[in-house]
Amino acid sequence: MTGVALLGAGIFAKTQHLPAIEAASDLNLLAVYSRSQSSAAALVSLIKDSSKKPQEYYDSPAGSNSLDALLARSDISAVIVSLPILAQPAVIRKALAAGKHVLSEKPIAPDVKGAQELIAYYDSLPAATRPIWSVAENFRFLPVLHDAADKIKAIGGRLVAFHLIMNGFVKEEDEFYNTEWRKVPGYQGGFLLDGGVHFLAGLRFLLAAAGDEVERVACFSSLLEKRLPPVDSVHAVAATRGGVNGTVSISFGTEFKATLEVCVVTTEGRVTWDPSKVVSVRRGQADEETKKFEQDFGVVAEVAAFGKSVAAGKADPLQSPQEALKDLALLEALLQSGPSGSVKTAV
Repeated sequence: MTGVALLGAGIFAKTQHLPAIEAASDLNLLAVYSRSQSSAAALVSLIKDSSKKPQEYYDSPAGSNSLDALLARSDISAVIVSLPILAQPAVIRKALAAGKHVLSEKPIAPDVKGAQELIAYYDSLPAATRPIWSVAENFRFLPVLHDAADKIKAIGGRLVAFHLIMNGFVKEEDEFYNTEWRKVPGYQGGFLLDGGVHFLAGLRFLLAAAGDEVERVACFSSLLEKRLPPVDSVHAVAATRGGVNGTVSISFGTEFKATLEVCVVTTEGRVTWDPSKVVSVRRGQADEETKKFEQDFGVVAEVAAFGKSVAAGKADPLQSPQEALKDLALLEALLQSGPSGSVKTAV
């Protein structure tokens, strides 16, 4: 069993990562790290079994229980990094330099340039001793999304149209909103970067099933809810490498409308995905087929996949930094196009 540390004590670490680590048969949680002792202690307090309490590490107050001390432990082989977006790259580098396998939360970095530099650093490490670096994108582990991709492949045909529509509203009382680094983002896109990469990962996954990918976008962006700067909505036309046009619409500032779906249309049929079901129809089929799914955030499966990767010594391709970079590149292209509507390359 692999000794693992959870770096970060935010709401996602509490509600998703901690239960996922506890459920993973290949991982043994030995330590947690947060910037403050109080937040590290609060995370540890959620573990009821006193025999399984991990050790706490923190920056404040300064002392012997630092991040460097955690990374020096020989019994910890892997870390899961769930820190604020701007803090993650430096910690990822430090963990990799210490020889630890890393599962880092999306987005891979605040921007494409930073992501490319991080990947270049990883590639520069000696191949013989290079640890595994995986990037967590839980949408790639959703059973409902995999079912939609399988149906697209089964239906076949040539891609002719697609769309991604996501409308949501970040409320003031939302736990994710009530973190200072999200209220005053020091990175591009605000919630569009923090959450939008999920939906773009889903779109890319389904377009790949149809044998294509988005190459260019022309977008308009806006700020509908003033407390969600710098922009909270993007509406775009997207063109694939194969010359097919579709639309991408993502908004975190649209109240009274909650929508999330990706639709892929080929010359042989159509598949529409949302988090609870897959609706499909193919040539010669009289009625639509609907398959429903129970709610699943995919985090338990993605953490388990990381544990299996470490045990096998081989990274899961669904968690590759290159895939995460492509998610980010598409999001950044939308944000860069947004002010003017100019065409931007997305890959």
